[in-house]
Amino acid sequence: MRAEPARRVVIDTNVWISAFLVKTGTPAELIRQVLAHGEPVFSPATFAELDARMWLPKFDRYLDMDERKQLLHDANSLACWVTVPPAIAAQTFCRDADDDKMIHAALAAQATLLVTGDDDLLCLHPLGGLNILTPREALEKLKRQPGQ
Repeated sequence: MRAEPARRVVIDTNVWISAFLVKTGTPAELIRQVLAHGEPVFSPATFAELDARMWLPKFDRYLDMDERKQLLHDANSLACWVTVPPAIAAQTFCRDADDDKMIHAALAAQATLLVTGDDDLLCLHPLGGLNILTPREALEKLKRQPGQ
């Protein structure tokens, strides 16, 4: 008997950072659910964005340098990594072209879920077989259908 492949979920940078800052909030609970029933996805571009944003001075009063290093290390090591093929990378979807990297990672990973708080991505829901949901909507979906 073959095991079902893990559900792959692209989590936008804003959701990761919210989870890192508020360990009891919806984004943090969502990430715990993803880790329990699937795997988060990064492409080099999506992780580079998270890495760059984590070092912004505005987070200095919330997370010290060692905490940031550890959080990035943990996210990196727990994720499924994908390479975005040029044919996917050439496609545009969003009003803000900088957000396309999230869609590209989801398509490359054959993910069925992208979690974001960004209206420029949320307005695209659904995009083919990709559900683009807020953290709350995604958490409710994962709780109803944990293995799908």
